[in-house]
Amino acid sequence: MMDFSKLFVSLGVIFLVMGLLWKVVGRLPGDILIKKGNTTFYFPIVTSIIISIILSAILYIINRLK
Repeated sequence: MMDFSKLFVSLGVIFLVMGLLWKVVGRLPGDILIKKGNTTFYFPIVTSIIISIILSAILYIINRLK
């Protein structure tokens, strides 16, 4: 059984790296941004898909290690 402290540290490092990359990359092409007057609507569809793929891959790898 994998040690939970190592798992939490690994997940923390992964989220830290993802957060730093998010700040560098910013908004991806394909994300929806609508500005009308003083209202702004932002829906990060491509960013959501990429994050979903990355998290699915990470969870798949963690599940295979068990």
